[in-house]
Amino acid sequence: MGEVHALDRLLRERPIWRGRAPVASPRDGVSTGFAALDAVLPGQGWIAAGLNEVLVASDGIGELELLWPMLAEASQDAAVVLVAPPYIPFAPAWHAAGVRLDRLHVVRAASRDAVWAAEQCMRSGACAAVLCWPQIAGDDRPLRRLQVGAESGRCRGVAIRPLQAARNPSPAPLRLAVESAPRQIRVLKCRGANPPPYPVPFPRALQ
Repeated sequence: MGEVHALDRLLRERPIWRGRAPVASPRDGVSTGFAALDAVLPGQGWIAAGLNEVLVASDGIGELELLWPMLAEASQDAAVVLVAPPYIPFAPAWHAAGVRLDRLHVVRAASRDAVWAAEQCMRSGACAAVLCWPQIAGDDRPLRRLQVGAESGRCRGVAIRPLQAARNPSPAPLRLAVESAPRQIRVLKCRGANPPPYPVPFPRALQ
């Protein structure tokens, strides 16, 4: 009986989804800014305190446009940090997207230091959102560090990685893939429910 009580307590206190149970009612996500995408996510948006993973077939196919509504909202409250971006951010585009440039910070770091830098920013509690491009091959321990850091710091963590990474498991509670030809968003993993079996068309605003 002791084991049964322990399991009951685990199911009651931990965010575990049971196949025949309805999706939990709390909607604690941060809206993506796109109704069709919010509608298929259990939290109705990005993970507010944890790691969101965005996988892309190639750079520049819409990943920033997809993130800008959330980053713009985050920049109204606190710092938004980009850790080791692969390209120099084009300030006019970020400003036009509604991101406050006075709260946008860029951290330059070598690839070996980028995960550590992103983890520290997420964990600090001073950043509303941290966007990084970690260079990780197979080993998911760096992603676990980012997930724990974002959760501890109540930060919207985002890791942008190549689409090939979908072959490997990830500790990120939310995992999206941006696909091309046609451009669409596929939910690979979402905490609280099974991913929808169909992709979401890319938001019209970004076409």
